[in-house]
Amino acid sequence: MVKTLFVRNLKTIYKPWIIFSAILTMYITVIIGMFDPALGESLNQMMESMPQLFSAFGMNAPGSTLLDFMANYLYGFLLICLPLILELIAVNILMVRYVDRGSMAWLLSSPNSRTKICLTQALTLVVSVVLQMGYVVAISMLYAQIQFSDELDGGKFLILNLGLLGLHLFLSGLCFLGSCLFSEARYALGFGGGLSILFILIQMLSQVGEDMEFLKYLTPMTLFDPKAIAAGNGELWMTAVLYLGGVLLYGLGITIFSKKDLSL
Repeated sequence: MVKTLFVRNLKTIYKPWIIFSAILTMYITVIIGMFDPALGESLNQMMESMPQLFSAFGMNAPGSTLLDFMANYLYGFLLICLPLILELIAVNILMVRYVDRGSMAWLLSSPNSRTKICLTQALTLVVSVVLQMGYVVAISMLYAQIQFSDELDGGKFLILNLGLLGLHLFLSGLCFLGSCLFSEARYALGFGGGLSILFILIQMLSQVGEDMEFLKYLTPMTLFDPKAIAAGNGELWMTAVLYLGGVLLYGLGITIFSKKDLSL
């Protein structure tokens, strides 16, 4: 039953996964294709005209290398928000919809325990996140090699993506926890999605100016600093905290779901 459920889950979420992979492909290839060190002066002039706007989106330091450029224009905002939307869709399919529609009774009527069923749903979500991040790495490296042969620092790029994976495991864990805490879709999705969006907004505000910089201590987004990682100044302990936080959130969600009363 558990193996069958896992396969069924993958078949259910593969369509949105493919759609978002196509969207990510478009953004990744377009932005990598824009890299040109000669454009640095033009970009600096644009940023000087709208410094707060560029800073809010983490795009205030394009850098001189391809990795710096990608960290600034891809990893500061787009590769955080787009996969987050997919994670919310996946959580809705894997957990929220079952409980909200009363279909969870069908799953719980099997010989498998609540813990096994919830663990299977969590595992499907984690696999989806890992595959999505793996696809980001593959398409980015392939296109960068085609456009700018040997320009991308592969070692730092992989470390950058390990940090991105840690962040998304944390955010997806938060969304998963919401689906385990609440039985109604609006609350289940609102909890994880709402907090994630709030964290992103706080991070954006913290980057606007020195007066707002203290806000960075109020969001876990600060633990992922793509520009510092690209520059070789990233702190590995921050990435480790994201991974640990993700494990704890998933574990807490499974524990809560296994003990909660369900109106099915």
